[in-house]
Amino acid sequence: MTEKVNIGVLGGGAWGTALAQNIAQSERDVVLWAREEEVVKSINESHENVLFLPTIPLSERITATSNLEEASKCDILLVVTPAQFARDLFKSIAPFTKKGQPIVICSKGIEIETGKLLSQVLEEEIPEAICAVMTGPTFATEIAHGKPSAMTLAVKDKDTARALREVLSTKTLRTYITDDVIGVQLAGAVKNVIAIASGIVHGLDFGESARAALVTRGLAEMGRLGSAMGAQKETLMGMCGIGDLMLTASSLQSRNFSLGVLLGEGKTLDEILESRNSVTEGVHTSKALMTLAKNNAVEMPIAEAVYKCLNKNIPINEIIDEILERPLP
Repeated sequence: MTEKVNIGVLGGGAWGTALAQNIAQSERDVVLWAREEEVVKSINESHENVLFLPTIPLSERITATSNLEEASKCDILLVVTPAQFARDLFKSIAPFTKKGQPIVICSKGIEIETGKLLSQVLEEEIPEAICAVMTGPTFATEIAHGKPSAMTLAVKDKDTARALREVLSTKTLRTYITDDVIGVQLAGAVKNVIAIASGIVHGLDFGESARAALVTRGLAEMGRLGSAMGAQKETLMGMCGIGDLMLTASSLQSRNFSLGVLLGEGKTLDEILESRNSVTEGVHTSKALMTLAKNNAVEMPIAEAVYKCLNKNIPINEIIDEILERPLP
């Protein structure tokens, strides 16, 4: 790929803006598409995303637009919208994309209605695109500030992966490649649900020993589902698996962990979500995971407990008692 490659980032939230900023700092032109006119105006006029990533000065190489066609004509597209909006976005950009155009999924989640991974959704809606997935242990503010970090880029064809890596890697964001498209997506989705459970344990003040045990058993659930769906063990044990789980399940910067903390402290889900201007993806993923677990005959008691807590209005203490009373393997 040439040095003149331009990149379109579809999604003007904190993560999309952070990726655009990191890439632009490597002297590449980035077109950032956002639904919110406030975001478009603030980026173009004051070089700041005042709504989702305030106080961080953005590169002048980032051009914001609310015109989806304009952004979709870039050489490489990074999709950073919430997972449940991905199918509608793919349908919207399909008329503007070219055969063989790389579309890199940077969202983490599973489609609730179908239980499908986002790569499967993309293949249904834009079958002629090159599907890639980029994920890993990163926080938006740290990436935007240019702090050192790393991600995993998954593409079925490793030559294509290497070519994309040349464009998407920056001085501070190292990119490692794999052909395990399924594994990187499962890891990125499951860890959000386990992070909510970890936050609940923290909010209940059960202690670090209990939280360590829970996260470890959550990793085992990730492994069982991954094995059933054909994921590589190395992927789940790597950056986008255990690495991302460590980050997301232990820091208040994580929307999923912090939501769990507030649930453990007695807040209701509605109260928490009403106070936020961004999506907490694990809330949606908990529903989709139940579909995947059932379809693949995999037992996922922690994920199921989070699902019950978020969707069945069962008191947290009852759910915890149910888990603790499970027979030992």
